[in-house]
Amino acid sequence: MATQFSVEEGRKWQAPFFTIWTGQMLSLLGSQLVQFALIWYLTEQTGSAKVLATASLVGLLPGVFLGPLIGTLVDRWNRRRILIVADTLIALATVILAVMFALGSIQLWHIYMMMFFRAVGGSFHHSAMGSSTSLMVPKEHLTRIQGINQTLNGGLNLISAPLGALLLQVLPMQGILAIDVVSALFAIVPLFFIAIPQPERTESGESQKTSVMQDLQAGFRYVLAWPGLLIILAMAMTINLLLHPASSLMPLLVTKHFAGGVGELAKLEVAFGIGVIIGGLGLGVWGGFKNRAATSMFGLVGLGIGFLILGMAPASMFIVALGGSVFAGIMIPITNGAIGAILQGSVNPDMQGRVFTLVSSAAMAASPIGLIMAAPIAVTFGIQSWYWFGGAVCALMGAGGFFIPALMNLEKDAQKQNDALQLEAQQQAGAQDGLLIEIETA
Repeated sequence: MATQFSVEEGRKWQAPFFTIWTGQMLSLLGSQLVQFALIWYLTEQTGSAKVLATASLVGLLPGVFLGPLIGTLVDRWNRRRILIVADTLIALATVILAVMFALGSIQLWHIYMMMFFRAVGGSFHHSAMGSSTSLMVPKEHLTRIQGINQTLNGGLNLISAPLGALLLQVLPMQGILAIDVVSALFAIVPLFFIAIPQPERTESGESQKTSVMQDLQAGFRYVLAWPGLLIILAMAMTINLLLHPASSLMPLLVTKHFAGGVGELAKLEVAFGIGVIIGGLGLGVWGGFKNRAATSMFGLVGLGIGFLILGMAPASMFIVALGGSVFAGIMIPITNGAIGAILQGSVNPDMQGRVFTLVSSAAMAASPIGLIMAAPIAVTFGIQSWYWFGGAVCALMGAGGFFIPALMNLEKDAQKQNDALQLEAQQQAGAQDGLLIEIETA
């Protein structure tokens, strides 16, 4: 049986978890500052949409193509060591970039390469941290932790852009990169002093060694055997296909439909960020419905309505679009946080690295497709069409989810699957023990 950390032993979990968590949040702020600074540097130096799209893809594709393998390795290796090594390598990549900027020898491909290395390290980091949370936090608090995470992410998104813009006025690029290196220390140092429990292996007997490929295949079997998770995966792909491109179309929505400028665009982004903070705080306090899947479907309906409002707001009523942006932001943490809590609380800890990365890789894979589709559709049917169509589909998916038993019984079905996995492991171990006895007797 996979080890569930020390809550069952009556120990306090808050101090070790939030010590690590605080360091990770500070490091994340540094990373977002670097991301903003590099994108702005590329914008100033090239003014090329192709360059910016390439930079986005360089950061996205490692998670799509390497995610399942990374998740498998996370399940096999020590997760605390993975976090230390991943964060250290990300910081090292930043140091190399800073030196190149200081020497004036920076080239475009240098930035692409370091973005790629940082993305690979980030994939290891996110998989290890996400799958470690369920081992450090009691199951009943996972939804609240997800709400807090969503709140902080929303807050960081709010402050990273203006803070990055301010720092670019007073510091050279290498100075901003140095901030990221320092912030990484806050994430790395606590890991040397705080233990992260390791899950026991359950999908194969303890006496049976498996290869990386066998573990990866086990992860695919686990996902494919869970109907409710497959439905969630299909929904996540659809959401990313329809709503992820909305961020790239937002400047056009502001200029073409609302006849606004950079000020109106900033207001929409701030409104969305404020909504995310409100939604995350609300989920953290509320904790969601008893049925977490129902919480997520409720959030998805609201998210769809928010984008519908954005898409249907009259050109003369920008205030309506602001309201839609806030409302959509509120619903993001409720939708994502509840699903994250379900996965952390239901998936066997020793399978979480694989399952999390398989789900996120498949979901992210739909984003580039949406980006390719967005431009011609927006030109043919109008910018607003992308918003109201995507919003309507999401709202209908969320409403329909309440009537799908596999979704509403998502956590119950997970427990049945985990029990079956444990029984299979015991049978495999027993069969191997019997073989050893037969050999010894002969």
